[in-house]
Amino acid sequence: MLPKTPKPAIWKFIKGSAKTLFVLEAVCFAASYGVYYRMNTNRGERLATLYISIQIINKDSPAEFRQHIHENYPFVLDYYYKIGELVGDSKVRQTDAIYWSAQKKSD
Repeated sequence: MLPKTPKPAIWKFIKGSAKTLFVLEAVCFAASYGVYYRMNTNRGERLATLYISIQIINKDSPAEFRQHIHENYPFVLDYYYKIGELVGDSKVRQTDAIYWSAQKKSD
């Protein structure tokens, strides 16, 4: 009978690292999708109801998430706009700019 030889410790380390990397990647993907979903569905109004929504929206409403991202993390919003332009919704950037300028004028 052949004696069993122990597996090298490096294989145990590689398997553990691969599992950790897979879980970490899944968590990062879920978090990035959550932020994208919130930015994409937060403001139900579009250009047609833009001026009506300016009067209705409260300053502390969650509809200002994109503006918060614009003020604090502009690179994230830029990537959001680039993805939207690749997919085909190219008017979101202009809609947001019009909305924010109209909101500043109303304040």
